[in-house]
Amino acid sequence: MADYDVIIIGAGPGGYVAAIKAAQNGKKTAIIERESLGGICLNWGCIPTKALLKSAEMLQSIQHADDYGLDVTGVKADFSKVMSRSREVAGGMSNGIDFLMKKNDIEVIEGAASFADAHTIEVTDKKGKARSVTGDAIIIATGHRPRSFPHLPVDGDRVITYRHALELDTLPKSMCCIGAGAIGMEFGYFFSTMGSDVTVVEVMDQVLPNEDHEIAKFVQRQFNKNGVDIKIKTKVTEIAVGKKGVTVHLEDSKGKLSSIEVERVLVAVGFIANTEGLNLDKAGIKLDERGFIQVDEHQRTTADGVYAIGDVAGKQLLAHKASFEGEAAVGHICGHPQPVDYQQIPGCTYCQPQVASLGLSERKAKERGLDVAIGRFQFAASGKAKAIGHPEGFVKLLFEKEYGGIVGAHIAGVDATELLAELSLAFKLESTAKEIMETVHAHPTLSEAVMEAAADALGLCVHQ
Repeated sequence: MADYDVIIIGAGPGGYVAAIKAAQNGKKTAIIERESLGGICLNWGCIPTKALLKSAEMLQSIQHADDYGLDVTGVKADFSKVMSRSREVAGGMSNGIDFLMKKNDIEVIEGAASFADAHTIEVTDKKGKARSVTGDAIIIATGHRPRSFPHLPVDGDRVITYRHALELDTLPKSMCCIGAGAIGMEFGYFFSTMGSDVTVVEVMDQVLPNEDHEIAKFVQRQFNKNGVDIKIKTKVTEIAVGKKGVTVHLEDSKGKLSSIEVERVLVAVGFIANTEGLNLDKAGIKLDERGFIQVDEHQRTTADGVYAIGDVAGKQLLAHKASFEGEAAVGHICGHPQPVDYQQIPGCTYCQPQVASLGLSERKAKERGLDVAIGRFQFAASGKAKAIGHPEGFVKLLFEKEYGGIVGAHIAGVDATELLAELSLAFKLESTAKEIMETVHAHPTLSEAVMEAAADALGLCVHQ
């Protein structure tokens, strides 16, 4: 008899959801965590960064109070209070996960885990004390950490990652964000709005490389408009740390060399899986060519009875994807498998303007040879968007022409990440442009832009 029916390694949004689902299915469950319940997402990722971004958004709104007929003077950011609020929000969420573990009778085991074999885990606590636990099924949910490169050495002071950025006590006068993915753009927006002189460097031909090209161009224009210097098709060849700052050496796509001087550098160039110290070889668990754990459609690894979910298993490195993979793994363990449909995993970037997307971009649809109808609707034509002072941005929807089903959704603008929910449901239900167009949307709302974009794909848009 094993000690537990299910053991989960890692208490992030994949691990703790898997633990709760296992417990709800009557499984005796334990979860092993070496740091904090909630993992990176709740403690050092999704939640604290959104708290920071809200502070930046509030500051930006107040700075434009005159646009709304309001007289507000003397407003300034207290950087230390902004950072303290972020940590308080994160702490509250982590305490909430502790409550959920107790509520569902899940044993929390503190310490670092490593495999002795496919069903035995050695756990070593912070004092070095070790214990062994066994499980009929084991789910690995250990997440990721920032990728580093020899020419971008992170020292935690002048050259930092997002985690170091969340612990800063003073606002840098200037910053270079290396990488224009979600993290680079979110922190670029935050520090720029707080008052830093920000440069964002991206080696690819657009910011937010995973997003639709039209969305990316719009976001870049908005960042430039707000004073952020963005350099695309540019690589960092070297960084030199001095006593007062960092020299960042650059090379553009034509081979032209240049350099910038900044107080701090934020390295946001991707992630690698947290597999070190797990002794995966002892369990017979193999990695793929990118260093993530190999899994099948049910999240099963190459070891019988062992599953992997979330960032450590690759694909989209997103918290909600990890949660759904956790449910998929538990579903297979409990005999009711339901694999994750990765085409239905939304992506969101929470800078201003926000970016939200689902499914295929226009370029990817063309690469697949799909014949698509594209509908667009500018928020400048939305009564609600103009009323709230945010007419910037647009909705772009892609529908395959043969049956009319939605295959891509892309939004840039205020509250884009909230507006995407309707389109997530549309994907799940395989909705057509006609069905979305004929769904009555309340007026005035930003969501009307979704309806109008669907109508535009059919050549029937009313308000644009």
